[in-house]
Amino acid sequence: MMTPAPPMHPMNDPDLPAVDKDQLIGGCVRLPVKIDLDRLRQEVARLPPSYWGTRGGRVGVHQPTEGVFLRGYAPIEGPKPIEDREPLQHLPYVQSLIRELIPAPPMRCLLAKLLPHGVIRMHVDNGEYFLRTLRIHVPIVTDPSVSMFCKDRVYRMQAGETWALNNSTSHGVYSAWSEPRLHLICDFLPTPALCDLIRAGEHDLGIVDADIEQRVRIGAAQ
Repeated sequence: MMTPAPPMHPMNDPDLPAVDKDQLIGGCVRLPVKIDLDRLRQEVARLPPSYWGTRGGRVGVHQPTEGVFLRGYAPIEGPKPIEDREPLQHLPYVQSLIRELIPAPPMRCLLAKLLPHGVIRMHVDNGEYFLRTLRIHVPIVTDPSVSMFCKDRVYRMQAGETWALNNSTSHGVYSAWSEPRLHLICDFLPTPALCDLIRAGEHDLGIVDADIEQRVRIGAAQ
């Protein structure tokens, strides 16, 4: 009796097309998704401190960050499985957000903390994984002095909002804040329901800000 073949990893599905994020998202889109911010903040605050203190394997432009991977691993760690990690067990509300509130299968997911006055230099996320996934940001702790730059525009994401980010184009972050900025960042496989949710979101919210663009381009906080 033949042993059945293992199930295909979703990223290896030849029928999973690349996503035209320029057309679907543009730069960033604020989604019509409601988050219980107090519950999210309290839950994340209870995460054991031992999980923090490293970049979670992320390198390069992510030097001024700390990261805790909840699903999957940083790309530099190679083709490891994209599955739940131990920290996610402490975060039942986050589990509900990524498995129920967003209508798509979750892939890599992490908590990303940008250190005070940090700058994530302008970059593009390249590779098959990024071409075939959609990135969602949920700001947990932030400030108006933190700016997301994406595709020639600057976006101010407020805590408790949900945003789709086009990470297949030039993007980066500039913080003039003296406190850490904390986001939940999760990639999802594209589904018709998620794409419809993005289309229903608020587009064209970005502004032109040459000073922020220059700071993100050169990676300078001051």
